[in-house]
Amino acid sequence: MRTDVFDNAIFELINQSAISLEKILDSDLLFFHGGIYPHYLNYFRDFVAELAEKNENKKDTLTIVLRTPGGSAETAERFVNIIRYHYEKINFIVPDYAFSAGTILCMSGDKIYMDYSSTLGPIDPQVPVPGSNDYVPALGYIDKVKEITEKGNLAPADVVLLKSIDLGKLALYEQARDLSVLLLKDWLVKYKFANWTEHRTTNPGSPVTLDDKKARAEQIALDLANHNKWKSHGRSLDLQKLQELRIEIEDYSKDNQLSKPLKQYNDALVGYVDRLNIPFFMHNRLIAV
Repeated sequence: MRTDVFDNAIFELINQSAISLEKILDSDLLFFHGGIYPHYLNYFRDFVAELAEKNENKKDTLTIVLRTPGGSAETAERFVNIIRYHYEKINFIVPDYAFSAGTILCMSGDKIYMDYSSTLGPIDPQVPVPGSNDYVPALGYIDKVKEITEKGNLAPADVVLLKSIDLGKLALYEQARDLSVLLLKDWLVKYKFANWTEHRTTNPGSPVTLDDKKARAEQIALDLANHNKWKSHGRSLDLQKLQELRIEIEDYSKDNQLSKPLKQYNDALVGYVDRLNIPFFMHNRLIAV
């Protein structure tokens, strides 16, 4: 609970910005900062439930202002199940960054809002390290094994590395990758492509079939999961790169009506969590922090 007078004044301004954003977006609003990990699941569930129950003027849409380094694909799936239980439509705004499982989470939305400085990241789900609370990106490990095994002649160091590989871990990493692609294919077809009825680039004006949606969703999922293409777990996928992949993003860069209160809201909350070094934080104006 906040007791500092300075922080109380900041949150009064934050809540005023939240009211403005809710009116502009015609939506309930939630700020999410932190990793997408199982130990945050119950807190996330209870927070979203309280938000939905407390709001006497609850909307059918929830907009999540998202800032996350990523996390577990399995947890992202459970987050989506929770928010979709309470809300018919879900939009994501990414003022700063949403990497890895954060990108997966965004692809479950009906709309994704970004500006010129925002970034998503390649899909590289993180998996738990046995016996610890640490998580590691999966695709780099898989790609290295693939690179070595596809060589014609193995160097002695390659042989040593292959002998040291834990096949159980490798299977876990492959399952995390496959789940990420599966989730994207399912969510894109069900939500983001729900109102896609006519082709705009290939055969413009022709009707879009369910098979078209599935094929397009699979291509997006494979592109985002192509670690050889992006080279880095933390690679920035900005508006231009996402548009090259033909992923539809709502660009609010020049929308002053939205960008001004959003900047006030997001920057104040980011400043607060960074100043106090808070690893996980959620905000809604109706819920005491």
